[in-house]
Amino acid sequence: MRESIKQELVSHIIDKIDDLVLRNDNRDDWHHICFNQDYYIIGYYQAEQWLKEHNIDVFEAISECQDYEERNFGECQRYNNAEKLVNMYVYILGQELLNRCYHIEDVKSLQEFISKPYF
Repeated sequence: MRESIKQELVSHIIDKIDDLVLRNDNRDDWHHICFNQDYYIIGYYQAEQWLKEHNIDVFEAISECQDYEERNFGECQRYNNAEKLVNMYVYILGQELLNRCYHIEDVKSLQEFISKPYF
């Protein structure tokens, strides 16, 4: 995962903690709340710019999303717009980030852990 994306997603998670959306009592839903409950990016143009900003090739993102879906669901969808693509790509990367935190049980520890430079 590119460092620029990791830092952006960490900031997104911290914002959810600061807004009291991520709480100790919804630990099992942290990924869903952060990366699936709402769109991460809204708008085709904004999604295209996000890909450019992070130097992500469209075909690289499509391949990553389709590989993930094939492994987890046995089938994959078509990505016919940048918004759909970026939101699925961020969903996958968010899952990757939060999987590194599987041992964390509370939001305070989560925030401390993901804020460390070596995370």
